Amino acid sequence: MKRKIVAVMLASTMVLGLAACGGGDAGTTDTTDTTGGDDATATTEAGGDDADVKEGSSDDENTLTVWTWDPNFNIYAIDKAAEIYAQDHPGFKVEVSEIQSDDIETRLTTAVSAGDLSTLPDIFLMQDNSFQKYATNYPEIFTDLTDSGIDFSQFSEAKVAYSTLDGKNYGIPFDNGAVIECLRTDMLEKAGYTIDDFTDITWSDFMEKAKVVKEKTGQPILTSQAGSPDLVMEMLQSCGQSLFNEDGSVNIKDNKALKPILEIYQQMVADGTLVEVTDWDQYIASINNGTVAGVINGCWIMASIVANDDQSGQWAVTDMPKLDDVDGATNYSNNGGSSWAITSNCKKVDLAVDFMNSTFAGSTEFYDDIITKGALSTWAPAGDSEAYAQPVEFFGGDAVYAKIVDFSTKIPSNITGAFYYDARDAVGVALSNIIQSGADMDSEIQTAQETVEFNMGG
Repeated sequence: MKRKIVAVMLASTMVLGLAACGGGDAGTTDTTDTTGGDDATATTEAGGDDADVKEGSSDDENTLTVWTWDPNFNIYAIDKAAEIYAQDHPGFKVEVSEIQSDDIETRLTTAVSAGDLSTLPDIFLMQDNSFQKYATNYPEIFTDLTDSGIDFSQFSEAKVAYSTLDGKNYGIPFDNGAVIECLRTDMLEKAGYTIDDFTDITWSDFMEKAKVVKEKTGQPILTSQAGSPDLVMEMLQSCGQSLFNEDGSVNIKDNKALKPILEIYQQMVADGTLVEVTDWDQYIASINNGTVAGVINGCWIMASIVANDDQSGQWAVTDMPKLDDVDGATNYSNNGGSSWAITSNCKKVDLAVDFMNSTFAGSTEFYDDIITKGALSTWAPAGDSEAYAQPVEFFGGDAVYAKIVDFSTKIPSNITGAFYYDARDAVGVALSNIIQSGADMDSEIQTAQETVEFNMGG
């Protein structure tokens, strides 16, 4: 049975990349009834602007309405949670409407603009990087969960921070976006290294070893999508730095870590140890076709790595490098993920809270099951279960899932705020100009600061 768990996990984990990044296909107009056990029936209605979507809180005392996306990941998880909860709560059901992430956000905005929150479901899923924006601009949408009885201390502190505003909790953490460094052990061996040589190290050490890997194998150690600031943002959070200050002001120009990070990125491109590709497809291809020795990204990147069966046993997972000479620097960060929210329109808050507290915040049985869909938890107790402790052959027999949960508990929190994507995009433009056009770094950082301040109306 243990082998089966891991085998199924590897076979189905390809769905993880899209789910973690808020992806998923647009729904059709069909309605599908799926039975999650003898008592829990989950009705899934496909989303889209014109599709039938269950709006409002359910009138049935044992039913909760849910908005989320991706049938193979998020919808599977909420259905499984309902099945497990119904074991002790006969008759319990969830009615799930499949709606893409962007469409959920549009519907939330529309409800507030119309002054009518009655269209909102009992529960919805939101990408972590959007949570602060909506909790700040539309606090009336959310139920305050601070004193609900959910033990938020059992989740990664950084993960909880995404859905925390002014000391109040508005979300229940779900999937894990902990950053991992995945390396080809066969290429490391050619360079005279093992995965241990890249564990708990600094970026200066990493850069020097990357040169050796390039010299001995002819391949860069990292790949990145041109113009995407993913790696920059991961490095920034790894030392507890943010693009905003606690008072909400922009923290780009005076950010003590941003320029050193951009300098590292620029130098690795110049050294040929980091290759930039033009789009996401090429990024994944570079990982799968052996033209790079590794990648650093959210743990969902494993979904793409394991797609190449021929490389089983040739990959290993470790933590990312940490910045040199920066206070608070760690080897841990986050990229991607989402959290559940209970709306203020929910007529059965006690039921919704108990459901979440008994599953997403309290069930190893639940997390042991959804690991087969690639859903890794940030709920620390899940990492102690047998399913997480199983060795994964693809990654050299390492218990990578328990390792990643441990990583997630050590990630520094950062400040996202309502203008997170404005700041992220501005840094992306700066990075592109520096790398592609040779623009002056200080000027680009200053421009990024001014761009975000302008967007904020400052």
